[in-house]
Amino acid sequence: MEQATRRRTRRSRAVLAVVTAAALGVAGCDAVGGDSPAPSGTGARNSPSPKPTPVWDTSPESVAAVGDSITRGFDACAVLTDCPEVSWATGDSEKVDSLAVRLLGRAGAAERSWNYAVTGARMEDLPGQMARAVRHGPELVAVMAGANDACRATTSAMTPVADFRTDFEDALRTLREALPKAQVYVASVPDLKRLWSQGRTNELGKQVWKLGTCPSMLGDADALDAAATLRRETVQNRVEDYNEVLEEVCARDRRCRFDEGAVFEYRFGTEQLSRWDWFHPSVDGQAELAEIAYRTVTAKRP
Repeated sequence: MEQATRRRTRRSRAVLAVVTAAALGVAGCDAVGGDSPAPSGTGARNSPSPKPTPVWDTSPESVAAVGDSITRGFDACAVLTDCPEVSWATGDSEKVDSLAVRLLGRAGAAERSWNYAVTGARMEDLPGQMARAVRHGPELVAVMAGANDACRATTSAMTPVADFRTDFEDALRTLREALPKAQVYVASVPDLKRLWSQGRTNELGKQVWKLGTCPSMLGDADALDAAATLRRETVQNRVEDYNEVLEEVCARDRRCRFDEGAVFEYRFGTEQLSRWDWFHPSVDGQAELAEIAYRTVTAKRP
């Protein structure tokens, strides 16, 4: 009798243990700690995370331009004259379809684009131009500068690379202090040696160059001696160094896009050069620059 009682007691304890374990197991499903993963198939479903807003907007609603004579359309319409209406950046000419027109439409470009480039400007002038441009609060600033830093009376007068870098950094800093979210399109410095090789085939062009057009590269256009060759190579190397600076500095800014050397590498011919100086872009050349800029700005990825 006593033995039977003990057996019933052991069975009761075993049943109690099983029931208790089961109860704890059920309770454990709802007692997952904050750092523990929820068991599969239990708990509320996580809602999908919203897609992050892209850093680069391919359709900015206003454009400002800074730079030199190329952006002013110099010698594209008439001799020794700015022609901003055919500017690759902000012009309204139907023959060019500028970056601003392509992004904003013709009416929008007339209302929301501004050109602060100055003929003859060098990189040291860019911070001042940028300070004037930011007053309008542009969503995109288009930059093309550097050709005049290489086009000097002598190679020794060219802007040192370190100074070129400092001036460009100052210009971007001026923009960022005023407009932290503004975007920047940076065009590479054109291939000045190709310009020499194309323009030297035109006798009129060479006569114009003798008046002092980019003497570091274009002076003594027919000279092929060692000294002339070295001079041109020195200028070309400096242009390439400038482009490396533009690329490196731009790469540190999440809202800056460099054209990856597209302007420098463009294989332009004489039809893209001004028929007055065989140096600045013609209307056709301005249209090509506008196409390169638009393609870079609207690309989904840089």
